[in-house]
Amino acid sequence: MPKPTAAETFASHIHARSLRYFDAIRRCGSIREAARQLHVASSAVNRQLLKLEAEVGTPLFERLASGLALTAAGEVFARHVITVLQDARRFESEMDALRGIRRGEIGIVTVEGLNSSFLPDLVERMLARYPAIRFQVHTAGSATIARAILDGDADLGLAFSLPRTGDLQQLAVGRFQLGAIVAADHPLASETSVTFAQCARYPLILGNAQLSISGLLEPLIRHYAKPFQTVLESDSIELMRRMAARGRGVGFQTRLGLERDLADGTLAHIPLRSPRPLVSELGAYARAGRMLTPALDAFVRLLAEALADREGGEPAM
Repeated sequence: MPKPTAAETFASHIHARSLRYFDAIRRCGSIREAARQLHVASSAVNRQLLKLEAEVGTPLFERLASGLALTAAGEVFARHVITVLQDARRFESEMDALRGIRRGEIGIVTVEGLNSSFLPDLVERMLARYPAIRFQVHTAGSATIARAILDGDADLGLAFSLPRTGDLQQLAVGRFQLGAIVAADHPLASETSVTFAQCARYPLILGNAQLSISGLLEPLIRHYAKPFQTVLESDSIELMRRMAARGRGVGFQTRLGLERDLADGTLAHIPLRSPRPLVSELGAYARAGRMLTPALDAFVRLLAEALADREGGEPAM
């Protein structure tokens, strides 16, 4: 019988519970908080960590006054743990598919703007086909979504204009025009397109640097080079929509997520004219090289169809 390799011997000694406890500590930066989330005693989590570090042969965390931080060895170990835990979930899902059980769990981290109608519609369609699927959805800014995916906090990230890196794979994409959003009775509501200069005659509602929209608008603002009134600057898409709907100013967003507001006449969306196309790219991302579970694969296919439908409905400029 061949002698097991060092890697096989190492893997066989690390219990699944130790990996789960390690991952919880990594996420929380605290043994006490990890224990609370795992619903076990802090002493049990601490014992598992000490045992794991003894098996690995090196400290995985630095004990700081502010909490626990990964050592260099801990960073390397964490990358493998994230892969192992995600593979375990994929294995369970694939075994369920083989048994004919249409269940599974999908973890999503998304920008806020998709939560009003686009994502609920998608989740509803998925549940209509696979009613035993369970979703975990968290909201974050585009700037932090890549980190959440790479840390294993979510299976799938939905973000606008996310910088492409080798650590991520783009599974689906849609491109949407940036436009002005105003109340239905606003003077600009009847226009077929507007320039930033036209919008700047009225109070403006702007996204802050946390939102990808601000990067698209920044060249227009710089080129305008005249004083204008800003009544609200925020990282909340929903707050900006509601203030625009109340007639408090002109906001800037894509049509994606505005479907209900546009249908009931709460808001009007007018495409922005500029020398360069003002297009925001919504992408679906996962860790590079990640194998998708059957449930996640089915959801991504639905997502790609929905993005293509919405993109096809964009007004011509």
